Amino acid sequence: MVKLAGPMFSIDASGTIGNAVTFSKSKGRPYARVRVVPSNPKSGPQTGMRAMMRFLSQEWAGMSDVQHATWETRAKATNIAEFNAFCSYNMARWRHFTTPSKADPAAEVATPPSAPTTTITAGVRQLQLSIADGGDAPDWGWLIFRSTTSGFTPAYSNLVRVVPYTASPTVYIDAELSAVAYYYRIKGIMIDGIAGTLEAEKTGTPTA
Repeated sequence: MVKLAGPMFSIDASGTIGNAVTFSKSKGRPYARVRVVPSNPKSGPQTGMRAMMRFLSQEWAGMSDVQHATWETRAKATNIAEFNAFCSYNMARWRHFTTPSKADPAAEVATPPSAPTTTITAGVRQLQLSIADGGDAPDWGWLIFRSTTSGFTPAYSNLVRVVPYTASPTVYIDAELSAVAYYYRIKGIMIDGIAGTLEAEKTGTPTA
């Protein structure tokens, strides 16, 4: 990233020029970066990373002041906002297939959630997943992994959604699907970075 004193010979600049360089501003300081266009924005890895980023972004506002405060040191060390520190740290964990934490650092001491029991109901181009708790419920959310191949191994690249835990059962509707068999494996996550036991594979086929 290049820091700029007078971008585009002006006080400020934003946007992309020549489909090559993007100008923007972070914490009041202008910068320029090379414009990057994903070669396949719907590839498995990108879909999996976006699913986790969406979850983290939505969860930040509902976290406690105490949890927010734990991110101040990391944020100051890199001169970024606490929210950005929270997302950056947890997305790095996710790239290594380690689940996120609400507080910094991740304590990882909770009892892992038991495997859930999921019931799948088919609909037109969609499947409704009703996720019931096992013996030990998660206190943060469910990781939903999906494939069109039976016997698949869950990874960050086949995560399709992280659903916040509210009560049992948690209902998630997986929509805009083709009329083929889909296979799911689901596990819960705790707020301190602990992941639970994976559920045995479940399958469903939407109607056309």
